[in-house]
Amino acid sequence: MRYIEFGQNATKVSELVLGAMRIAPMTPAEIADLIEAALDAGVNAVDTAPIYGPSEGLLGEAFALRPGLRDRVWLQTKLGIRPHPRVKANYFDFSYEHIIESVDNSLKALKTDHVDSLLLHRPDALMVPEDIARAFQELHDAGKVIDFGVSNQNPAQMKRLAKWLPFPIQANQMQLSCAFTPMIDASFNVNMENDASVMRDGGVLEYAYDNGMAVQAWSVMQKGYFGGVFLGDPEYAELNETLELIASEHGVTPSAVAINWVLRYPGKMQAIVGTTKATRVAESAAACDWEMTREEWYEIYFSAGHQLP
Repeated sequence: MRYIEFGQNATKVSELVLGAMRIAPMTPAEIADLIEAALDAGVNAVDTAPIYGPSEGLLGEAFALRPGLRDRVWLQTKLGIRPHPRVKANYFDFSYEHIIESVDNSLKALKTDHVDSLLLHRPDALMVPEDIARAFQELHDAGKVIDFGVSNQNPAQMKRLAKWLPFPIQANQMQLSCAFTPMIDASFNVNMENDASVMRDGGVLEYAYDNGMAVQAWSVMQKGYFGGVFLGDPEYAELNETLELIASEHGVTPSAVAINWVLRYPGKMQAIVGTTKATRVAESAAACDWEMTREEWYEIYFSAGHQLP
């Protein structure tokens, strides 16, 4: 397992993060076993959020069931996505009041006195940086949150926040896989007139690298925005053949190769894996035991249907 130095304390955090979005069908004992298996594989990071249904509460029960387990885990949660009271849709809320209330609720559910990282879950168009800064300062002073970050935000939004925040933004959680590469496509197609040349995110990967920020890739097996898994998909036959070939050469699974592809990008890269199976955690962790060559990385990029100018 490889690790990055995360946050102001340069905490040793695994490149692979165990995502807890899909743990609802599991019992607390099964969740505790899953976390133990992740730790055995070198994965010491767990990611959750209030919007993931009972995820935080189930994690809290698992921690209570297994004394000492919480202290062995780097724990991250998020906030800001709320069900609208009258419309059948979620909306975003980064108000001072909601930030404080959400963190207190999360700590209660997780049965812990602090989280190691707190992310603003997607951008709120109505966010007031001064209010966010005041909330973050209070949470940090109270020992409830160690480090702070964002998700799905572009450089302009992060710069606006950074002007007011009392602490550096330590992470940005963004969708990225070898079959979903708009952030990378734009970096290749500079000064071109094709669709790939459109920079939709404003240079997130470049901004993160320049500011020592971790990029936490989510949906690393997805072919689009929740468009399904590309592994075994006949529409991605060439990609799967390439992943299988490289996997056989390195003695790992195709999924480990796909994760390795994401982690190969320079800088502080992490991959969130939302499996509920201990065996798959171990298989995924193998992605962090080797580094693919430049030629392998481009081979996978091409086989996913991408082109260079």
